[in-house]
Amino acid sequence: MAPLEPGEVVLVGGGPGDPGLLTLAGLAAVEQADVIATDRLAPLGLLDRARPDAEIVDVSKTPRGAFTTQETINALLVDRALAGRRVVRLKGGDSFVFGRGGEEWQACAAAGVRVRVIPGVTSATAAPAAAGLPLTHRTLTQGFAVVSGHVGPGDPRSTVDWAGLARSGLTLVVLMGWDRLAAITDALIEAGRSPDTPAAVVADATLPSMRVVRAPLAALAGTAAEAGLRPPVAVVIGEVAGFDPAAQP
Repeated sequence: MAPLEPGEVVLVGGGPGDPGLLTLAGLAAVEQADVIATDRLAPLGLLDRARPDAEIVDVSKTPRGAFTTQETINALLVDRALAGRRVVRLKGGDSFVFGRGGEEWQACAAAGVRVRVIPGVTSATAAPAAAGLPLTHRTLTQGFAVVSGHVGPGDPRSTVDWAGLARSGLTLVVLMGWDRLAAITDALIEAGRSPDTPAAVVADATLPSMRVVRAPLAALAGTAAEAGLRPPVAVVIGEVAGFDPAAQP
């Protein structure tokens, strides 16, 4: 990776949680940065690799907790870059998969600030893999779809065609859908997805605290709640959620 330049913002995807899943390029950026704007889902243990004089700014967006607006984050990145600092925006997953990296790039571009992107390992694929669930499998499905559950079915702000997804036959991965899990599963069943469809919830993917709960689609929300799972979670819906590696192909 080319060295960071003064006045540059680098959007670094930190991966799904395990610090070992941050890319080498991402780690190099962290080690060079003058300023690191980070949040709670980033691999915070790797901040020990930052320079002792680096400015570390917590810009977390915690549900029902401390919350930094996107406008504040954008302004911080632009301000530090225009001051000639080498700025890293470190976040969990990949900056361009529900990470609002595009908005941060737009804010920088409007201010004439150079931007570089270092992709990260998204939890959309890493969480199922860590739980032993292949998103595609030759005898089960030929594709998968990743959607945000931040706005659930029936909400006028939703642009997701839940009925179309129910009929697609694809593996579905839902991120940020914990609070609306029951509404999502009900909508899929109402649109024709079998209530017996295998499904799973993966919490704290790739971390030592990772937990996986499997249940039929109709029972998924209740089973996961009874198990005491908490966000961040990834929800996997489809035949692959019942994958058994010992089963004969």
